[in-house]
Amino acid sequence: MSRVLVTGASGWLGAAVARDLVAAGHEVRTLQRRASGVDGAEDVLASVTQPDAVVRAVEGVDAVVHLAAKVSFAGEEADFVAVNIEGTRTLVRAAKRAGVRRFVFVSSPSVAHTGEPITGEDAPPAQPERAHGAYARTKAAAELVALGADAPGFAVVAVRPHIVWGPGDPQLVERIQQRAAAGRLPVVGSGAALVDSTYVDDAVAGIRAALDAAERVHGNAYVLTSGEPRPIAELIAGFCAAAGVAAPTRRVPAAAAKAAGSVVEALWRIRPGHDEPPMTRFLAEQLSTAHWFDIRRTRRDLGWTPEVGVTEGLRRLAAHHAVMRG
Repeated sequence: MSRVLVTGASGWLGAAVARDLVAAGHEVRTLQRRASGVDGAEDVLASVTQPDAVVRAVEGVDAVVHLAAKVSFAGEEADFVAVNIEGTRTLVRAAKRAGVRRFVFVSSPSVAHTGEPITGEDAPPAQPERAHGAYARTKAAAELVALGADAPGFAVVAVRPHIVWGPGDPQLVERIQQRAAAGRLPVVGSGAALVDSTYVDDAVAGIRAALDAAERVHGNAYVLTSGEPRPIAELIAGFCAAAGVAAPTRRVPAAAAKAAGSVVEALWRIRPGHDEPPMTRFLAEQLSTAHWFDIRRTRRDLGWTPEVGVTEGLRRLAAHHAVMRG
């Protein structure tokens, strides 16, 4: 068993990863600004942007799973740079100096998405100069920082879980359901674009597999998905049906959504809202273009196979909402 530091464990996916590692018998420490709520884990309450706290967090650990990030469709570029790039750089340097042997960087397929459809690709190199949106650009640069530190005795692996969802997800699923219920969620384009997604249990298992295999497959990036691309409108309808919400039917042409997203982004920079913007150019691209992946190399190298998938995941999501409704 190992001593593992998990960053970003106050987030939904980070907490799930930390709980999984605790259940597997690992000694888990977490690093984030709020309490993780993970039973059996030792919390260090700080940010990856605080070098002294990062040094304390990595002391005595064997491995790091780095999920902490600024994740948003809008915001100041400098804030994304500070957390996603410089925070990763600080963590990598401290981990290397502390004798950490394995480092898993949790990335995103958006680091290599330039706005064009992705149909059956594996994990092309991160492209910060071409990725769309501050989040994708800075995560791409951070992935390069992490993988660039890979060296004998310090095995670095990047994993890119794509559209992670499941019961209790406060970001993707909950927002889709809320906006659909309020009539504020259109179908962008035809709704037929095929997209991959990842049920949360499959994402957690893939991250753990990368941690276990790090010293064998270090220096590489891997995409994690459930391997079942679905039309985007069908996937959204499934999320809505699980909560008893009518799926969106109003359609907006993709070009119009992208143009509107650019305008909203400009307005958000002048006067940010309290929530995520209703549309951005990046979001319009994600809702109207195909993005599905070839995960054969991931399966082979990590010894990992998604076990839940979309159909069973939607059944579990519906069961969760049934319990919540009482």
